[in-house]
Amino acid sequence: MNTSFRGKHFITCQDWSRDDLDMVFEVAKYLKMKHALNEPSNLLKDKTAFLMFFEESTRTRNSMEAGITQLGGHAHFLDTSTMQINHGESPKDTAEVLSSFGDAICVRNCFYGIGNEYLRTLAKYSKVPILSLQDDVYHPMQVLADMMTIQERFGNPRKLKVAISWAYATSHAKPLSVPQSQILLFARYGMDVTVAAPKEFPLMPDIVDTAYENAELNGGSLKFVDNMEEAFRDADIVIPKNWGGFLGVDNPTTPDGKAQMKANLEKYKDWICDEKLMSITKKHSIYMHALPADRGKEVVDSVIDGRHSIVIPEAENRIHTSKAIMALTMGGR
Repeated sequence: MNTSFRGKHFITCQDWSRDDLDMVFEVAKYLKMKHALNEPSNLLKDKTAFLMFFEESTRTRNSMEAGITQLGGHAHFLDTSTMQINHGESPKDTAEVLSSFGDAICVRNCFYGIGNEYLRTLAKYSKVPILSLQDDVYHPMQVLADMMTIQERFGNPRKLKVAISWAYATSHAKPLSVPQSQILLFARYGMDVTVAAPKEFPLMPDIVDTAYENAELNGGSLKFVDNMEEAFRDADIVIPKNWGGFLGVDNPTTPDGKAQMKANLEKYKDWICDEKLMSITKKHSIYMHALPADRGKEVVDSVIDGRHSIVIPEAENRIHTSKAIMALTMGGR
């Protein structure tokens, strides 16, 4: 098992081996125990992480800021609208400068067709690890917390049935990155994944192909259906969440493309997680969501606040898995 993670970029879990990820979960569990016992974990004393955000954040920003503080280091929050990026500074120059100042550059850039490429360019020129806080393709920090939460609840996740479903929401066109990261990682852990979505809301074909390969290599399965009921029936885990129909229209970033995406969205207001759907899952089933959820649209209050819901423990695990990634990539020899 690899024990040298210092300087390793974390842009997608797919770039890390199963042994690497198992080490992350072990470190996260250890740090969670230390935190529960109120014992210090000054593994990153005097270390600095730059947190570059192109979009809003609650859980991601605060789990990273609080996490590095608990590890003895310091976070610099960078609103990119106040940086020279806003005047056109290249990712090469940004990476070279910030990596000469600190010990990690952590970035959220979810702009469709831009975000992942931006992170990859930073990684090319940075002398310190680039840690993804979500882009347009992947959200590795979220899916780590999801898997840790599943392991806490069920133990070995192999052959668990998980339903990842599109759901109606109006807050914004949510990135594809959460469901895509989930199908990739869950398949690597031998889970049986069913994705439910209307035809206008597909995931990226290359991601789907890789997820099929992950499933075949690790004894899991992956299938796609066009209704929530089929996915939810007898499921151990349900994750109903909106994502944008970027691949269901031409030119999704143009006004015409955005208008077509909205028109497609409005056809599926009945895609909501309610008590009726939860009643066809297994009795011990859990409801998960990366948050924030569009209450009354993606999910009814009685489900997200009910006995199946573990969204708060899931959110809490964001700090423990984030701390593990930072401790491994920013620390060591």
